[in-house]
Amino acid sequence: MIKQINHNQANQRFPLESAGRLMTDKIPIIDAQATVAEIEKMLFNKTKEFETINYIYVVDENKKLKGVVSVKDVFRLPKTRSVSQIMVKDENVVSVKAHTDQEQVVFLALKHNLKAIPVVDKENHLLGIVPSDVILNILHNEDVEDALRFVGVSKLKDPAISIIKASAAVHFRKRLPWLILGLFGGVVAAFIVGFFEEALGAHLALVAFIPAVVYMADAVGAQTQIIFVRSLALDRKLDFRKYIWREVRVNLFLALVLGIIISIVSLLWWKSSLLGIILGASIFLTILTAMAVAIFLPWLFFKFKYDPAIASGPFATVVRDILSLLIYFSLAQIMLNIF
Repeated sequence: MIKQINHNQANQRFPLESAGRLMTDKIPIIDAQATVAEIEKMLFNKTKEFETINYIYVVDENKKLKGVVSVKDVFRLPKTRSVSQIMVKDENVVSVKAHTDQEQVVFLALKHNLKAIPVVDKENHLLGIVPSDVILNILHNEDVEDALRFVGVSKLKDPAISIIKASAAVHFRKRLPWLILGLFGGVVAAFIVGFFEEALGAHLALVAFIPAVVYMADAVGAQTQIIFVRSLALDRKLDFRKYIWREVRVNLFLALVLGIIISIVSLLWWKSSLLGIILGASIFLTILTAMAVAIFLPWLFFKFKYDPAIASGPFATVVRDILSLLIYFSLAQIMLNIF
């Protein structure tokens, strides 16, 4: 017996950027008693009614998802074969709930090499699917949106298109806010440098290494933050303790190696063991601080139900720059007073 889902198009009741909002119910549906011959007949007679036919979805009398059949299998198996014999059964079917975030849908599609993802409710009733063209569009838009946020461009309605077609006024409004924040961050950084003017005057070589200290904080922070934000987006059940412990170990080794390298370079170049100690310790501490900021800010946004990617870009850069300068100059002043 051949069936077809006949929902009222109620996608609007689901949140934006959720699987339920993006799904279509124009898909081929069968029950487990159907044969391969019946599937073929349905596909030939009703192709125009379906938005996608990569898979045929098997449901029971209550419209609960029981399995999936690939179209490829339909056309290479005996006509008398029963659907129950060829379907991928429910326990092995990758599906999502209607409120699942669109990024998680993309992650599952890529991880399992699927052209479409079925959408079910809490009782496993089949509501529809997120088709391949929508998955590709999500992937493209999310990557563009994250890239724009990372350089401080406020969210656009359709990032992939709007960034090209938007007027100069729109570009101005979208780009200005974070740049103003960055400007104020620069003022604060200048104030910090001025506050430690005495220490800088006593050891001018400290000035030469300001870019190196700030760069290392930004580079490590950006690496850590991008990986963490992407992990949050793709795995909503991320084990934070395990993840943070791994990052702590990685960044401890990075900080130690880079701190030793900068100490040796400064010692050979400037012939000053004191400068080497200050730089090595500063790099070590700023890297660990940058890691903490890179994880804490996105985690905080995530906990308050905001997109953690908002914490990326200029905002995080300003925080890292100010903290790295504070650490560098505070440590330098303490060491110079002691020695």
